[in-house]
Amino acid sequence: MTPHSSLPTPHTLKALVVAPAWIGDTVMAQVLFKRLHQHMPGLQLDALAPRWVAPVLQRMPEIGQIIDSPFIHGELSLTARYRLARQVAQAGYQRAYILPNSLKSALIPFFAGIPERIGFTGEARYALINRRHTLDPIALPQMADRFAQLAEPVGAPLPRPLALPRLSSSTNQQAATLAALGIKRPDKVAVFCPGAEYGPAKRWPARHFATLADQLASRGYVIRLLGSAKDKAVGDDIVRLASVAPAPVNLCGSTSLTQAIDLIATSTFVVCNDSGLMHVAAALERPLVAVYGSSSPGFTPPLSPRAKIISLNLDCSPCFKRECPLGHLDCLNKLEPQRVLDACLKESVA
Repeated sequence: MTPHSSLPTPHTLKALVVAPAWIGDTVMAQVLFKRLHQHMPGLQLDALAPRWVAPVLQRMPEIGQIIDSPFIHGELSLTARYRLARQVAQAGYQRAYILPNSLKSALIPFFAGIPERIGFTGEARYALINRRHTLDPIALPQMADRFAQLAEPVGAPLPRPLALPRLSSSTNQQAATLAALGIKRPDKVAVFCPGAEYGPAKRWPARHFATLADQLASRGYVIRLLGSAKDKAVGDDIVRLASVAPAPVNLCGSTSLTQAIDLIATSTFVVCNDSGLMHVAAALERPLVAVYGSSSPGFTPPLSPRAKIISLNLDCSPCFKRECPLGHLDCLNKLEPQRVLDACLKESVA
């Protein structure tokens, strides 16, 4: 377990959240964490989470301890899950909020003997969840709504409005990240997040990012590219295609998620595909231009009043496919850089 807050008093209600395995989903789950603390002042709320989303949880004051969930996607590992559950049982949690809908995600709270296990019905896990919500997609159209619903009694309507996700990034944390990476803090910084873990149909073309970079560089912006090691190749393409100095700085794969959070927090504005870092930028309250192609902002929008969503809204989208089923990717190829530039310049002075 990783300590993240002060120790609870002996009479504090202790609850465990089984966190999502995606960065963006974990950011959106903060609406639930905030509501639980509103309902139960003094709550100790800990999280069982994959290590790649833990840095996001560490920047949420609502979360106390973070327990590492070492299992890769699709891995059952019943024996290992049982061993981890025995460790979890020692903490004496009274409730577990199970955010993923898979059967596997409900096993550890069950094996740990947590008395109240709360989640949506799914994957034949009736015996594992004993406070079961039934999903009404009309009443709960967004993923954040569905997370927040778990704080309410079964069958009760969801009170609105929801508290928006807010990640912390202090001046000292930002300074430490800049020093560790050996980079400065210029007056005008545009951060591009050109990756999207789900697939190519969510990625605005590298040539469009490069054109946008040229336009912004000519206006005095330093361009920084952020993402995982999987995004390094597309970052290299953007650098190669850009022609106006200074060239974009490709930091994809060269930072930790914690450092990426702090770099986004130092930005003038952010341009993202529909991705985990888009939700991070929204939760850091940075001016944000979010480019949508095959996915829908109706389900997982950036939860921030400072976010501008750009989409062509073609008849064939959203298709929710990893690759364009029609072979043309018009939803992103035809989304011209000028339109994104106009939004960037408007957001930077908003």
